Amino acid sequence: MRKTQIIIAAAVVALVVALNSFYIVDERETALRLWFGEVTQEIKEPGLNFKVPVLHEIAKYDDRILPLDTKPLEVTPADDRRLVVDAFARWRIVDAKAFRRAVGVSGIEGARQRLERILNAQLYKVLGGVSSGAVLSADRVALMNQIRDQARAQAAALGVQIVDVRIKRADLPVQNLKATFERMSAEREREAADEIARGEEAAQRVRAQAERTVVETTSEAQKMAEITRGEADARRNAIFAEAFGRDPEFFAFYRSLTAYEKSLLGENSTLVITPESEFFDYLKSDSGPNAGPSAGPSAAQATGPNAGQVVMPEAGQGMMPNAGQAMMPEAGQAMMPNLGQGMVPNAGQGMMPNAGPNAGQTLP
Repeated sequence: MRKTQIIIAAAVVALVVALNSFYIVDERETALRLWFGEVTQEIKEPGLNFKVPVLHEIAKYDDRILPLDTKPLEVTPADDRRLVVDAFARWRIVDAKAFRRAVGVSGIEGARQRLERILNAQLYKVLGGVSSGAVLSADRVALMNQIRDQARAQAAALGVQIVDVRIKRADLPVQNLKATFERMSAEREREAADEIARGEEAAQRVRAQAERTVVETTSEAQKMAEITRGEADARRNAIFAEAFGRDPEFFAFYRSLTAYEKSLLGENSTLVITPESEFFDYLKSDSGPNAGPSAGPSAAQATGPNAGQVVMPEAGQGMMPNAGQAMMPEAGQAMMPNLGQGMVPNAGQGMMPNAGPNAGQTLP
């Protein structure tokens, strides 16, 4: 019985020793075999390995890319506009022996603390040398690469490699948000006002150029119109002069008919003129102005384009049925109601509004 117990105890001890003499290295890990704290072997190949229980110590480290999340920190860029920056990094162990010597038994957690201090120092250094606009713009990518490279150089002493660094968030401190937004709004309004002023200035230049072009074009057109009108007037005068030279008597008759037509327009046109006026030359005689005026109590008839017949029962009075009545109270007075006061064409007489009591009045 006692012998059996001893055998069982020995078997248990042998089993425990056997179990502690072997260890498995995962394909995602790197193992270090230590002899009283000193690294004797680095094992990267996955599989089953042997060790001496109690005398050998096995330390395993993850070969995968590991995360490193830092606490938000407040940095002051070159323009003194403070920012709250939240960054993270990715890292991996590339030299397990150097890593063991650097961090000791603290392992990965101790390495994270040291890497966080390295990363924060580089964030302060790099972001403090640029403006806040660069941190908030597309230049952030170049800044993150710069932080990664500088942190990687320091992390190499730990046996690790900084794979990547990224800034998750870069915001203004809560206490500065309102003042910063107001300042940014004022700056944008000033820039907008400057743009509007430059636009108005450009518009004024364009408008002035357009007005100048309009004036020049209009002046040139008026000049050409005046030249054309002058040439037309000259030709018209030449035609009139030629026609007048061929038959002066007919030309005088034609001008008198035109004067009758223009003077006797309207339904109640009234003329007050003397019978000796040249205006009556073609109304008193069929022979024209050379036949002389006809005066006396007898009635005389004259033809005209709009005047119809003129009956003169007494000397000094003329009646035109289609143009109203012509009263002649005194010699040398002319009255034209509804037409204002003015010169009668070819009549040779002028209006005298104040020459008599009936001047300027319309006779029934």
